[in-house]
Amino acid sequence: MLTHIDDSNQPSMVDVSAKTASKRTAHARSIVFLPPAVRAALSGDEIASPKGPVFQTAIIAGVMAAKRTHELIPFCHPLGLENCKIRISVDDQQRAVIDCTATVHHKTGVEMEALTGASIAALTVYDMCKALSHDILILETRLLEKRGGKSDYAGSADERGQ
Repeated sequence: MLTHIDDSNQPSMVDVSAKTASKRTAHARSIVFLPPAVRAALSGDEIASPKGPVFQTAIIAGVMAAKRTHELIPFCHPLGLENCKIRISVDDQQRAVIDCTATVHHKTGVEMEALTGASIAALTVYDMCKALSHDILILETRLLEKRGGKSDYAGSADERGQ
């Protein structure tokens, strides 16, 4: 059953008024393929571009987006995130791995905030590096784990990078 459809089959925000607030966390990941021209600009753990440090800027953009998820996605509840961390690393396949973890004490979860943060960080990497190559690929964005609320979810250890 879809949660954003009411008894009249109309789109509707989920009513969380009867739920109890609890600690909710979510971890999402986006993976960005960096073509050779972009990898050539990689120095250590950062890509320097005329627009500034790519990964540092992507982290800021991702956190800003996570905080505004309710303005971007219909029916998402506005949440005062208590924590949002984004980490970006380059794996052995020369892909940028963007991890976003969000935390809140609330009546609803933070999966969409974590997914939004990871997605916007990935789009920021693309935007800042597109002058080097348009062959950048955002390969995937997925929820790896969520805790709190009715049920927990954890992808496989392989998906979580363990």
